[in-house]
Amino acid sequence: MKPRIVLALGGNALQKKGENTAEAQKKVANSVGAIIAKLASKYEIIVAHGNGPQVGNILIHEEQAATINAPAMPLETAVAMSQGQIGYWLTQAINNAFLKLGKNQKVATIISQVVVDKNDPAFKNPTKPIGQFYSSTEAKSLAKKNHWVVKEDAGRGWRRVVASPKPIDIVEKKAIIDLASSGIIVIAAGGGGIPVYRTKVLKRLKGIDAVIDKDYAAAKLADLTKSTVFVSVTAVPNVFINFKLPGQTPIHHTTPKEISSLIKYGYFKPGSMLPKVEASIAFAKKPGHTSIITDIDHLTEALQGKAGTIITK
Repeated sequence: MKPRIVLALGGNALQKKGENTAEAQKKVANSVGAIIAKLASKYEIIVAHGNGPQVGNILIHEEQAATINAPAMPLETAVAMSQGQIGYWLTQAINNAFLKLGKNQKVATIISQVVVDKNDPAFKNPTKPIGQFYSSTEAKSLAKKNHWVVKEDAGRGWRRVVASPKPIDIVEKKAIIDLASSGIIVIAAGGGGIPVYRTKVLKRLKGIDAVIDKDYAAAKLADLTKSTVFVSVTAVPNVFINFKLPGQTPIHHTTPKEISSLIKYGYFKPGSMLPKVEASIAFAKKPGHTSIITDIDHLTEALQGKAGTIITK
């Protein structure tokens, strides 16, 4: 049996140098698809992905084109829209890559709901900026009208901010496992998943406006699907100590305990490397689990233990 792995692609992995047209992002997806096609002979592959730039564009379109007869879709629905959009690009790219190899491989995108706790502390302190920038006056007016929380964003203007709760469960996990077990490459938990919660009495699912971190959701996906390897594919080949500072040092092989000790010294920035490291630690703590953090160019070597930052217990 092939080992099962989860590859978590950053949302910016499909959007290079501000090229945000569909065709530009499809071209990047093609290069990702080619790598996945080559890895499929050795691994059962489940792909998760970010959606930051893409869902941001969707929200801008929704807000700017909204009318009384065609109101803007809520955030949780915009996340679902981005899952379909990016899933389509990746599915097509992977299929085409297999055709070039003379193979006919099945690929499926699962629109994924990720369960969160409605009482997660993150809902009391929204911090995740989404959508476009506004002037102070515009932002405060929209906040009052739409019941948003808005904050000033690093001197660039005002933006809506939403909660980023931790993932608890993935509703479609059984379907994902069944597909992966049958040899199908699965794309799931896109953009961290569509945030949903269960009602207290009937345990029904309801969407909630939030953004789940892609790496936390992907690590949860890896755990729930009994994968042995979790890979956070990012923009750099390794995790570094003193990144972009004098004495910058790459981390090659480490343990959850060792790299955890570096977090308290502030080596990893929130919203950047920190969630990748924390998600990787959580997965690698379990026996037989390996977490890897690397870029797309070193992915194949990293899976062979020859590149990237590799975390094992």
